Amino acid sequence: MMEMIQEVLREVGVSHWSISDQQVSAAELFFIRRALDMRRMKSTRKYIVTVYHDFEKDGKSMRGSSSVTILPAQSREAVKKALEDTWFAASFVENPFYELPEKQTCAPMTMESGLSSLSVEEAAMKLSEALFSAERGGKAFLNSAEIFVEKTTRRLLMSTGTDVCYTRYSAKGEFVAQCREPEDVEMHHIFEYDTLACDALRKEAETALRQVEDRAAAEKNLPTGTYDLILSDRQVETILSYFVERSNVSMIYPGYSTWQVGSDVQENADKGERIRLTLHATVPYSGEGVPMVDRTLIEDGKLCVIHGGVRLSAYLGVPATGDYQAFTCENGTAELAELKEKPYLYPVSFSDFQMDAMSGHFGGEIRLAYYYDGKTTHIVTGGSINGSIHDCSGSLVFSKERYDSESYHGPFAVRMPSIKVAGTV
Repeated sequence: MMEMIQEVLREVGVSHWSISDQQVSAAELFFIRRALDMRRMKSTRKYIVTVYHDFEKDGKSMRGSSSVTILPAQSREAVKKALEDTWFAASFVENPFYELPEKQTCAPMTMESGLSSLSVEEAAMKLSEALFSAERGGKAFLNSAEIFVEKTTRRLLMSTGTDVCYTRYSAKGEFVAQCREPEDVEMHHIFEYDTLACDALRKEAETALRQVEDRAAAEKNLPTGTYDLILSDRQVETILSYFVERSNVSMIYPGYSTWQVGSDVQENADKGERIRLTLHATVPYSGEGVPMVDRTLIEDGKLCVIHGGVRLSAYLGVPATGDYQAFTCENGTAELAELKEKPYLYPVSFSDFQMDAMSGHFGGEIRLAYYYDGKTTHIVTGGSINGSIHDCSGSLVFSKERYDSESYHGPFAVRMPSIKVAGTV
């Protein structure tokens, strides 16, 4: 199929192109309570073809691009028709000319992890055992779960001579914790790992079971006001993603972000920690054939690199780094217990927690939170938070305890001062 696609590209007249051959083998397990309801093995393959169309407009060189997905079952005639249409579509994309990445070659490689030493089905079964081992016979239980383990092999072939291939493993899924007394409630949880994280998954499930019991007993008695907020696990990742997104070429080139290398991204940072972030390469090459390595993004609160894909990096005159899907935060100066010594609001579950990288605002509706007024800890539900990273980025204090997922490695919790909360009373 790869050879046939290249032959058709030559027939159509395409000189610059890339072909991404993607093969996925997966084991998918579906549980109702502890019973395995369905086991599904999956094997798929597709070819994502990108064509580059060079032309001139008003005396200026342009390089348009367009992509199409080719499936192994398609005939030569169907492939030719798809590529002709894609080539035609690329002629309407009026992007100023930019160079494609330099030639890269490597022998096929496997990204080693605890998942790579097992079959995808064996790894999925081990994760399911870890998940359900969290149940201890209390009022809460896991009423359903889905676990997916994938082996993905990608080969990238480009007209520039690039020919790279790598295999990567990942695990992801979701589960629902339920408690029926004193109120029947369910709480949905997702997980993503790049290794066989059985211990981490068991701990996530144990925490989920404790929290759903609290949610069943929670009351709507949170006063409206301004609170010191504690956020943890995935919410910390969401908060810190602001710094990753704002330093991407897709934000800087159109002027949405004014950050440059050396910019202080934490103005008035006199009460908190100076942020240290590292972009983590989860694959050896980007989809455009750019070699990817770990890069220091922010050190001592100052931006060290602008990152992103080939085209916008070329327009900005900065080296292309590829698009990163994960990052690491090196901060953490206080134990979680220390973060809880003074009054706080600690939401542990939201209906939908979001960070807007354009405005810096974050917020969400509270499903479960712990409110400590200085004397008593109250278990509450309802209300919402509305904060701005601009107002509190200089006063962030992170926990020494760590949290790991496929896309984030860093402090488990962060304390943020003076966040507005719309309560229920």
